Amino acid sequence: MQQQNLNITLDKTSSVTCDECGKDTFKEVYLLRKASRFVTGTSQDALIPIPVFACSKCSHVNDEFLPQQLKRDEDIETFF
Repeated sequence: MQQQNLNITLDKTSSVTCDECGKDTFKEVYLLRKASRFVTGTSQDALIPIPVFACSKCSHVNDEFLPQQLKRDEDIETFF
């Protein structure tokens, strides 16, 4: 896959901060999803690593860093 060069200067960007604590530094972590061997067609269940960014201070993962299929449903969260 070819990386695209964008002519964007930092003054044209905005900072991303943790939704929980406001810190602006992140580390790469992995969410693990398990796929049944019946779904994968293999002899064992499979682990699927999904790279996301977590806050370097409190380890919170902002919803914007999650794949669309794993985003939290705010309606459900407020219901419980």
